Amino acid sequence: MNINWVTLVVVIVLFVAVTVMGFLAARWRRPTNLESLHEWGLGGKSFGTITTWFLLGGDLYTAYTFIAVPAAMWATGAVSGFFAVPYTIVLYPVIFFFLGRMWSVAHRHGYITTADIVQGRYGTRSLSLAVAITGILATMPYIALQLVGIQAILEVIGLGGSSALARDLPLLIAFAVLAAYTYSSGLRAPAMIAVVKDLLIYIVIAVAIIHLPGLFGGWGSIFDAAQTKMAAPSAANPKVATGVFIPGAATHWAYASLALGSAMALFMYPHSVTAALSSKDRSTGRRNAAILPAYSLLLGLLALLGYIAIKAGTKPIGLDGKPNPQLVIPQLFEDHFPSWFTGVAFGAIAVGALVPAAIMSIAAANLFTRNIYRAYLRPGADDKQQAKVSKIVSLVTKVGALLFVLLLDKQNALNFQLLGGIWILQTLPSLVFGLFTRWFHRWALLAGWAVGMLYGTLTAYSGCTACTTRSFGNSLAIVPGLGKAGYIGLTALALNLVVLVVGTAILRALKVGNGTDITAQSDYFADVDDPRVEPVLNAHTPVH
Repeated sequence: MNINWVTLVVVIVLFVAVTVMGFLAARWRRPTNLESLHEWGLGGKSFGTITTWFLLGGDLYTAYTFIAVPAAMWATGAVSGFFAVPYTIVLYPVIFFFLGRMWSVAHRHGYITTADIVQGRYGTRSLSLAVAITGILATMPYIALQLVGIQAILEVIGLGGSSALARDLPLLIAFAVLAAYTYSSGLRAPAMIAVVKDLLIYIVIAVAIIHLPGLFGGWGSIFDAAQTKMAAPSAANPKVATGVFIPGAATHWAYASLALGSAMALFMYPHSVTAALSSKDRSTGRRNAAILPAYSLLLGLLALLGYIAIKAGTKPIGLDGKPNPQLVIPQLFEDHFPSWFTGVAFGAIAVGALVPAAIMSIAAANLFTRNIYRAYLRPGADDKQQAKVSKIVSLVTKVGALLFVLLLDKQNALNFQLLGGIWILQTLPSLVFGLFTRWFHRWALLAGWAVGMLYGTLTAYSGCTACTTRSFGNSLAIVPGLGKAGYIGLTALALNLVVLVVGTAILRALKVGNGTDITAQSDYFADVDDPRVEPVLNAHTPVH
C-alpha cells in the first residue's frame, strides 16, 4: 500500500480532537439527570439559534453530500447533481411554513418523534407505527452512506487492499468511537462537533474554489471542458450523451421533480425533525429556516468542484483498479493540494460523516423506543427505561449500517439510498397535513401511505430510464400519463394524495370514526413561556 502518511496523520489528529469533544459534550450544559429522552435524545430542548444552525447544517449537509453531489456533476452533469442546489433553496420556505406548529405541539405534549405527533393527532397506533417504521427504514441506508464517504477518503489515502482487516479496520475504529460518544453524550455530542465540522468545510471549500480555477484557466475553460464531456457519447450507451450540462426541455420535468420532491422529503426524515425539536423555543427553527440558505451557497460551490475535476483530468481509480466516481473529489484534492491541506479536507469529510450519522442513529432509536417498544412491547416503561433502550438501539442501528456497507456491494448501498427519499415522502400527508387540519381520515392516510410505498418501491426496483442500471439504480421513471421521466418519490406521493382524498371523502360519507385528537388548536401556537408547555418530558403523558 502506498499510504500518504502526512494526510493520514492530519486526519487522525482531527478525528481524535472531535472524539474528545464528543465525550466532553456530556458535560456541556450538563443536566441533573442525563437518563431521559428529553436530555439524551433532544439535548434538553436547550439549543439556541446559533447551535441549532450548526446542528441542522451538520445534519442536512452530510459527508455523502460532499462526496456524491460533485461526483454526480463529474459523471453525468446537472440533472443528477446540480438539482441538489435549488432543492435546498426551495426547502426552507417549505419548513418555515410548518416548523413552528410542529415545535409547539411537540413541546406542549412532550412528543419526541414524528410518529408521536401523528399518534396524538389521530389516535391510531397503526398509522403511527407506519410512520415510525418508514422513518427507520429510510434512515438506515442514509447512515450506511456516511460510511461510504469515510471509505472514499481512506481509499484515496491508500488504506485498503485485499486484506479485510487492512480495508475495514479504520472504519470499524471510527464507528466504534462514534458509538461510544453517542451513547454517553446523546445529541449534545453531534451538536458540539457540528461547529468544528462546518467551520472546516467552509475553510476547505473557500480555499478550493479560489485556488483551483486559477490552475486550470479560469471558469470559462472549466465550463467548456464540462460541456464537451457531457455532449460526448456515453461509454455505456454510445447512442446517448454522457450527461447534461444545462437541462434542456426534455429533462426539465426530471430536474424540477427531483428538486421539488427532495425538498419536500428532507424534513420528513427523523434526524431532521430531531434536530429541529431540540431548539429552545418556537422561533429558533423559523429563524434557521431564514439563515440556513447560506449552506446552499456552499453546496453550489461544492457542486462545481465536479466540473473542475473534469478540466483537471482527475482519474478516480480505486485500489481495485476500477473507476469509482465517489473518489473524484478526494482524488482532486490529493492531486492538487499539499498533503497537510488534503488531510484537513479529508478530516472535514470524515467529521462530516460522524455528525449526521450520530443524529440519524439517535433519531431512529427514538422512533423504535417511543413508537414500537413503548407502544407495543412495554407500555409502562418510564423515561429512564426508554432512554436506556434508545441508547442500545442507537448502537444496533450503527452496527446494522456497518454490516450494510461491509457485507453488501457498495453499489447496492448507493442504490438502496434512493428508496430513502421515496419512502419518507409518503409520510408527509400524515405529518404536515395533520399539523393544519383534521379533515383527512386516518384510514385514508394509511391507505395512501401503503399505495405510495408499494408503487414507489416496485417502480424503483423494476423501472429505469437508462436500462443499463441495476434494480434500485435510478430515482427517475416515466410518469404515467405524462410520458416524461420524473422523480419516483413525487409520482408515488401524487398517487398517495389521490387515494387520500378519495378515501377520505368515502369514509366521511360513511361516517366512519376518525379517532381521538388529544391536541387543541392553541397547542400549535404554544411557545416556551406558555405554562402549558411541559418543561420536561413526562413518561406518563398519553399520546393516544
